[in-house]
Amino acid sequence: MKVRHVLAVALGGAVLGAGVGLWLGGPGPLLRTDLGQRALQGALSASAPPAPEGLVIAEQGERIPSIRLPDLDGTPVALPDDLAGRPTLINFWASWCGPCIEEMPELNRYATAQGDAGTRVLGIALDDAEAVRTFLERVPIDYPTLLDQAGPRDSSVQLGNPRGVLPYSVLVSADGRLLKQKVGPFQAGEIEDWAD
Repeated sequence: MKVRHVLAVALGGAVLGAGVGLWLGGPGPLLRTDLGQRALQGALSASAPPAPEGLVIAEQGERIPSIRLPDLDGTPVALPDDLAGRPTLINFWASWCGPCIEEMPELNRYATAQGDAGTRVLGIALDDAEAVRTFLERVPIDYPTLLDQAGPRDSSVQLGNPRGVLPYSVLVSADGRLLKQKVGPFQAGEIEDWAD
């Protein structure tokens, strides 16, 4: 009887400690794990409205759907075909999204470190084109940006973001398959562990 009591108290303490840790410090450490991200993705998908009829949604391990978006000059870019040959970290953001703006220096640092042979970084702004241009004049980045409009059929939804949460990132293989998904901003030094 005493062993059960000790185990019950220990289990209760562990659950209480985890709860207090999440309450005080937020879910940060948990969300930086693959297991935490998968759980979050499952919860977001389960609570999302049904996808619009006929919309193809990427599944992990499968080739992403064909998406055509303009760059800042209006030149169309075809995903995943125009990205073939190198893995690509696609980051969805908006000029009004505080956490998106906070992670941009980290994404830029990573993109610069990868050079022309490593993982490519591509931003997709779910925002007004003029707002994006104005923002990037103030906060320049060294990786390309495409434009899309937020909505139930936008490219982030097609790449597994049913709730349209920003920032949202995906890792796409050199042959166009969806490898990883991440809801929330990258912390300093986190991208290397996530993308490798």
